[in-house]
Amino acid sequence: MRLYSGKINTIAEEVVRALTADGDLEIESTAEVELDVQSVLKEYLRVERDVNEEAKNRMEARGMGYSQLGKMKSQVAKERNTVTGEDSLPYLIDQILEMLFHSKNVIEVFAEDAELRKKIAPIMRKHMDVEGELDKEVRAKIKNLEEGTAAFDVEYAKMMEQQKRNKGLG
Repeated sequence: MRLYSGKINTIAEEVVRALTADGDLEIESTAEVELDVQSVLKEYLRVERDVNEEAKNRMEARGMGYSQLGKMKSQVAKERNTVTGEDSLPYLIDQILEMLFHSKNVIEVFAEDAELRKKIAPIMRKHMDVEGELDKEVRAKIKNLEEGTAAFDVEYAKMMEQQKRNKGLG
């Protein structure tokens, strides 16, 4: 699962709509709370970019191969007391909840943390798990090429990039 910048506004709108429709939140302004949620998600992406850059810089300085990137990213994230990759969903939900409890735009939170998590998690999953959908679409478009060949790999990368651009995920 991955958070895409193109999905941030949609996630914020759906989270706020879900929590206010059920009376879990009393808010002053829907737009302001959506901006608060967006800020949490944008900050996560900023930190994730910083972690990626730092990991790449360390690997280059040490002459390490690209295959070690995941391990290095994990190490940098741990040092910075943050998470990346598959562990990001619970972390992001925690950050959103923390923001809701401290935002000047949220008058009252009526639901328990666990209840809020149950409502936020499916929204986040739906918008963060687009890689699987994209993979299926790309494979369907290049089904005439044999998987594992250089031609397949090149065409797959090209089509994946095109699909991401088309869906505003680039």
